[in-house]
Amino acid sequence: MEKKENKKETNKKNYHNIEIKVEGKEWTDAVDKAFKDRVKKVEVDGFRKGKCPKNIYDKKFGQNYLLDAADLVIQDAYTKALKDNDLVPVVQPEPNLKSLDENSVTFTFKIITKPEVKIKKYRDLGVKPNEVKVTKEEIDHEIDYLLERYEELVNKDENGKVENGDVAVIDFEGFKDGEPFDGGKGENYSLEIGSGTFIPGFEEQLIGMKSGDEKDIKVTFPDDYMEESLKGQEVTFKVKVHEIKTKEKRELDEDFFFDLGIEGVNDEMSLRKEVEANIKANKDMEEENKYIDKLLEEVSKNVEVDIPEEMVNEEVDRLLRRTEQQMAMQGISLDLYYQVTKSTEKDLRDQLEKEAYQNVLYRLMLEEIMNMEHIEVSEDEAMEEAKRLAERYNMELDDFLNQFGGIEMVQYDQEMRKTIELLKELNK
Repeated sequence: MEKKENKKETNKKNYHNIEIKVEGKEWTDAVDKAFKDRVKKVEVDGFRKGKCPKNIYDKKFGQNYLLDAADLVIQDAYTKALKDNDLVPVVQPEPNLKSLDENSVTFTFKIITKPEVKIKKYRDLGVKPNEVKVTKEEIDHEIDYLLERYEELVNKDENGKVENGDVAVIDFEGFKDGEPFDGGKGENYSLEIGSGTFIPGFEEQLIGMKSGDEKDIKVTFPDDYMEESLKGQEVTFKVKVHEIKTKEKRELDEDFFFDLGIEGVNDEMSLRKEVEANIKANKDMEEENKYIDKLLEEVSKNVEVDIPEEMVNEEVDRLLRRTEQQMAMQGISLDLYYQVTKSTEKDLRDQLEKEAYQNVLYRLMLEEIMNMEHIEVSEDEAMEEAKRLAERYNMELDDFLNQFGGIEMVQYDQEMRKTIELLKELNK
């Protein structure tokens, strides 16, 4: 296996075009194995299956097994390219097949390593966190929210009518051109009037109805409705009201504190203290994140680095996968998102590019500060952290490490967090 670096194509210090040639026994063994795997799958007249000689096979099918052989040796070739040139890639490589025949195969690998990062200043930048305060209005607002959250639904009497904010328990069935349509039927459905859950115009037409009332409600589906056959179509819903429930506002009484179920909270004063502590904790965390962002932004103004486009693209890929997972949790696919927003994958990638560039920039500059300040985390420290996190998430240690990316990723994560903590100390 021979290797050489193509100096003419390497126009940046962190771009390496490495050529690897595989020949001799290593290549002939790979070719033989690939041929044996291929010949097992074909039938040739005059020969038992799998026993066709290579020269006959070549005439009938060509040397398609050479590509299989190349697949067998490419990983070792790539590993050798990295080892012989002492390279650590920062993105997935771009392998190319330069030449291929019975005697040898030649690959070229475009390997991108970490770019040079120069930081002029990262101490005493004048960035300070804001002081966090909790106002009486914020506490009152949160308590009002809790009272609303724990509101109870009580049945209206038989003469009560549906009003905005009530919950009507209804049966409904939708008809288009006199025929029922899929998904248009429900029984004993609890609908909060004014919630906007149903098609525009539906909930408003329930107002004024009593328990036991029946009514035909005509509505028109929006032009952008997801179901193609119902877009812009007028339909009729046959509706019957079974019950009408109204919300009953809670008071700060013994029953409310019992339902709240917070240890040590049994009157208004203890509730206000609890609410204030929770609001402050959330504000502290929010302000901490904002402070770190401002600090990193200020450091980045003092950084010189030429970030490879490939690193940004790979980060965009990661953000796109994250976005897809987040949408999936809400029952939305990317295809549906593109359809509703009338956009494309390119549009979404363009939106994510700025965040991706910033993520890569911050990661590179933190790694450089880590090196400059000699911040290290031992494998033992990382293992202790892994055990703690696995216990916290109620996972087996091996399962946690597998999902996290291995003990090396735990080490790296701890080192990055230590670097951020040091950065904060250096800017107090």
